[in-house]
Amino acid sequence: MPTKDPAPVTREDVDALALSLPDVVREGTEEHPSSAVHGKGFLFWREPRKDALDPDTGERMDDVIVILVPGAEDKEALLQTGPPWFTTPHFDGHQSVLVRERDLGALEYVELAEVVTDAWAAKAPTRLVTGHLG
Repeated sequence: MPTKDPAPVTREDVDALALSLPDVVREGTEEHPSSAVHGKGFLFWREPRKDALDPDTGERMDDVIVILVPGAEDKEALLQTGPPWFTTPHFDGHQSVLVRERDLGALEYVELAEVVTDAWAAKAPTRLVTGHLG
């Protein structure tokens, strides 16, 4: 698993982690990119939507990152750790968690690397995952 100095996690770290995994392609726009493996998305920067409002301002959040998880139990486990992980009713029943770019500094790099790698592994072909992770 990648290591990094203890500086706060950044947007660049999220993108670098995703792109460091085998066969990952970056798609979308510069502001709202997505990462996919063999045509299957596993991480994307969400555009502001009416279901994700900032509790302090009431404005649509413009910095939400959606990261897929392997299953409902994984989603629940992350959500139970509390912020910065969250969800919205729009994602009920969807195997993903949300995190805001502004809150990335609350994460440990190793935790983010594990969540991104698990998201990739949930969508990548089994042979690719086995070859990369053993």
